[in-house]
Amino acid sequence: MYQEISANKRKTILIMGLFILLIATSGYVFGRATGETTTWFVLASLLAIGTSFFSYYYSDQVVLALTNAHPADRNTYFDFYTAVENLCIATGLPKPKIYVIDDEAPNAFATGRDPEHAVVVATTGLIKKLQKLEIEGVVAHELSHIKNYDIRLMTIIVILVGFVSILANWFFRFRLFGSSDREERGRASGVFILIGVLFAIFMPIVATLMQLAVSRQREYLADASGVLTTRYPEGLATALEKIAQDPTRMKVVNPATSHLFISSPLKETDKNLIFKGLFDTHPPVEDRIKRLRSM
Repeated sequence: MYQEISANKRKTILIMGLFILLIATSGYVFGRATGETTTWFVLASLLAIGTSFFSYYYSDQVVLALTNAHPADRNTYFDFYTAVENLCIATGLPKPKIYVIDDEAPNAFATGRDPEHAVVVATTGLIKKLQKLEIEGVVAHELSHIKNYDIRLMTIIVILVGFVSILANWFFRFRLFGSSDREERGRASGVFILIGVLFAIFMPIVATLMQLAVSRQREYLADASGVLTTRYPEGLATALEKIAQDPTRMKVVNPATSHLFISSPLKETDKNLIFKGLFDTHPPVEDRIKRLRSM
């Protein structure tokens, strides 16, 4: 388990470094291609600061609204509520807000910017269909996301992906509708214009793939960390089996929030089978279960 945690931390740090390098390189290329390096830097900085501020403080509220979650009542959802309370005591985490989604499809997720401002959410289907030890395994997984600051990390990555896409869009618009001043356009190297076009086309795709790679690694890490809390790998393994095999489709499926759930709420019919697996937000359930049962 400790080896699993260490390996995933190293991989995440590496991918984050590549992400930063990607954005820095894209900004440099677009600036050179347009001949407006200073303008690009100022606009990009202002946009990044504004988006980061909003996402940092209000992302959890947006997610709760998108998933139609509402506060959980202790008496109605006793097993889920007490599992969160007991495991928070065991891990030393402050008790997060506890929410539920009225949906028969079993699933759960955590959100929030830090342990002091966190939320754990489960569907009513998960609470009804899973046994107590299985619910504890799921809750331990979600609390691990909170303890490891995974939600903050994923929020930052979503911002970076959006930032790359916006840069690409700006570049195309500038080239099409920018100044017609020949001297200004002459400052932009023809080589950099070609490279800029290629970056604008492919960098949003690369950034998205990197986002998904980080998301998949954090799921492995949360599985291992959750088992360290419960000391019972079979509870989470069985829970993942039941969630994956359940045929019920979630009422509200939003690709923007699918990476938050313990298991992707998108069924096979929601995915592009041509690129099956490439754009998955989660590692294969079979692989996760195999790793859990080898611990």
